[in-house]
Amino acid sequence: MRKLVGLVVVAGALMVSACNTVEGAGKDVASAGRTVANTADGAK
Repeated sequence: MRKLVGLVVVAGALMVSACNTVEGAGKDVASAGRTVANTADGAK
């Protein structure tokens, strides 16, 4: 039972950190997309 609780805590921590990582990657991709769009608009 003690091992199960430990595994649940570790799994929960990994899920929370993964969500933050994915969110950060999404922001980076969105920022890159805005930069490309702005550059394309400037070239018109």
